[in-house]
Amino acid sequence: MSKRILIIGTGFAGVWSALAAKRLAKQVNREDELEILVVSPKPSLVVRPRLYEANAANMSASLEPLFKEAGIKHVQGIVHIINAEDNSVLVKSASGEESTITYDRLILAAGSSIVRPKFIAGINEHAFDIDSLNAAAKLEAHLNSLASLPESPARDTIVVCGAGFTGIELATELPKRLPTPNTKIIVVESAKNLGPELGPGPRPVIKQALDELNIEYKLGSPVTAINADSITLASGERIETKTAIWTAGVRATPLTQQISASKDFLSRLKVDNHLRVPLYPSILATGDTAHAAIDKLGNYAMMSCQHAIPMGRVSGHNAAADLLGEPLMPYSHESYGTCLDLGAWGTVICLGWEREVKYTGDVAKRVKGFINQTLIYPPGDLEQAMGLADPLPEDSERLFGRILEAVTVAA
Repeated sequence: MSKRILIIGTGFAGVWSALAAKRLAKQVNREDELEILVVSPKPSLVVRPRLYEANAANMSASLEPLFKEAGIKHVQGIVHIINAEDNSVLVKSASGEESTITYDRLILAAGSSIVRPKFIAGINEHAFDIDSLNAAAKLEAHLNSLASLPESPARDTIVVCGAGFTGIELATELPKRLPTPNTKIIVVESAKNLGPELGPGPRPVIKQALDELNIEYKLGSPVTAINADSITLASGERIETKTAIWTAGVRATPLTQQISASKDFLSRLKVDNHLRVPLYPSILATGDTAHAAIDKLGNYAMMSCQHAIPMGRVSGHNAAADLLGEPLMPYSHESYGTCLDLGAWGTVICLGWEREVKYTGDVAKRVKGFINQTLIYPPGDLEQAMGLADPLPEDSERLFGRILEAVTVAA
């Protein structure tokens, strides 16, 4: 009788977990011993890093043909309950039908979601975000509707709440998405620096891009209230706007709270170097659900596809290896890169945890385009997918070198 690997989620980590598990089973010629089952609302990958761009409805990739060819099963639904003690989950379908699925190994790859602080009045009713495909499409429809409204300061002002990675990419992309002329874009950030989590390295470049794109920014300015026509800052300043977009802060899926194990401040499960939850040997966490060390210097995986993809490869490999009696692969990702899109201004690429600026301008922009439009998409070809599911780590600097070579040749 085959053993079941159950994967929750078809984000980057979930997709590559499934492919890596299948890869190992194929390599050792024991595919009939494993059933790989993935649960998610749809058999598709939402290309979440691109949701700051226009045409959000197109930012997904169907997984059905690839999963079918690979022999990976998909159940359409949402996991509501994880019973870690008896190795089962409760799944609810779109129609409301409930079913229980048991597992031999569970890979939690259900990602993360944006946090809307309860102390900010009106945030749930009046703030947009780009955290999901539906949310990004809702924002896009709203932006397109602005031109039909009477001219006013509120109509012609967009406020991006948060000057982190997502907020900066969205703010710098907005000038070419605006349906009305002379629209003002303002970024508000509670911290005293732009890109607080990005460090000082790229900050002068970010500031230059915002200034040249005529984007205002207010630092040290926490938001206290949002309504249909304005936002209010802690200073008491009120900014008229019909478009407040919340981008500040994410947390791991609430499903992590159903597993009685140690977590970090982002609700991510603390895992060992094989991505297993120490108190539950049958459960692995990966992607945005895992607080995982990436080196011996005290650095941990970020909530980004840069780490989710290789983590998925390792978690899928290890779940299969554990059941098949094959060697497990330790997770590591000893180099780090930052590739920040700055809209029409260009892109800034930093390498290393000190985030030293390496590339800006047109070349960097082409690198970002290659990453967004090609590199992070799952391949349609099964043989190529099996090759890319190799859990061995690739050095980020070497990867950037390959991408640079590819975009230079293409140019």
